[in-house]
Amino acid sequence: MNEKITEFRDYRAKMNEKILAANNKVMKRIYNIDTNTYMEGALSTKVKEMMGLVSSMVLRCDDCVKYHLEKCHEQGVTTEELFEIFAVANLVGGTIVIPHTRRAVEYWEALQEEVLNPSGV
Repeated sequence: MNEKITEFRDYRAKMNEKILAANNKVMKRIYNIDTNTYMEGALSTKVKEMMGLVSSMVLRCDDCVKYHLEKCHEQGVTTEELFEIFAVANLVGGTIVIPHTRRAVEYWEALQEEVLNPSGV
């Protein structure tokens, strides 16, 4: 498995566990709202994840971009669709989003490689 992917997933899981273990009601509710927001509804989960990716890119949150790239990948977003998502994000966010697009493309390629070569060998 790609080291970038493993590192991101492990760190995220470890820190989420610590945050939730603090048993803060507000933080638990925020996490719950996040989970419920991306469930199927009038909009599909796929569309919501695509929207989340655009928002994350415009807000320039690399962790959020990686998270939504993973979710988009799970939802079957194609590379062609991904570049349309990037186009919207760069139009709305301006050229300051370009560095995040570069890192997003790199992470997307790692996700695709993981599917093609799950053992990382």
